[in-house]
Amino acid sequence: MTGSSEPTINLDAYFGRIGYEGDRSPTLGTFRALHLAHTTHIPFENLDVLLGRPILIDLDSIQRKLVQNNRGGYCFEQNALFAAVLERLGFQVTRLAARVRYYTSRILPRTHMILKVESENQSWIADTGFGGYGLIEPIALVAGPETEQFAWKFRLREESENWILQSVMRGNWQDQFSFTLEPQLPVDYILGNWFCSTHPESKFVQTLTAQLAGRTERHVLRNREHLIITPECERCELITSEEALLELLANSFGLRIPAGTSFKPTKDAELNSPRVVNTR
Repeated sequence: MTGSSEPTINLDAYFGRIGYEGDRSPTLGTFRALHLAHTTHIPFENLDVLLGRPILIDLDSIQRKLVQNNRGGYCFEQNALFAAVLERLGFQVTRLAARVRYYTSRILPRTHMILKVESENQSWIADTGFGGYGLIEPIALVAGPETEQFAWKFRLREESENWILQSVMRGNWQDQFSFTLEPQLPVDYILGNWFCSTHPESKFVQTLTAQLAGRTERHVLRNREHLIITPECERCELITSEEALLELLANSFGLRIPAGTSFKPTKDAELNSPRVVNTR
């Protein structure tokens, strides 16, 4: 009789990918350091969607893309990878689902994956795959207190049966996503991943994006606009050619895409003028 083994995580390769050389014991310090290293080294991006490639969310495919091939991905890839790392190190991880509220007033489906992690007698929310104004370190699952993560501010609040993650955008608290504590299984993300990567109304189908968080600034590419975001200001640079786009992906996001690659047109591909936005 033949049997199949469960996919395993290559910790050494992952730690090399995120530049981590610290402790591997399942402590809060390790958890925080890994979250920070992951979010500041592996970009949030949807390039394969705009290249017509499927987004595969089994662990072997995720490791091959994000770790071996030095690519990024979105939540179903990023947080699945991070969950596997944490579990291998001995952390208790619960997979959750969230509704995005970032830049929308509509009620959206639960198409965002986040994690609840237990460490030192406390529950924490981890999220290495949101982009935008998302977390760069874990946040304690406690409503109310403001948390500073280097230049960025976050808090959680309760709304009926939902938890809401908020961050400061342009000087004001803004909702990022809402979630409940109902556990999810890996199979529960298949429909969300299919919607995000194939449905014509999905922003990932409509908009080319790459995003990378940092301690004091964030880089965000949306179609042909490159935004450099700090707590005080958003500066926008216009990308005027495919060659310049590929150069930006390599230099600002560490994504080396072969020369001559052309991404399919997007719904929001109109070019706007460069702008500087004061956020205070």
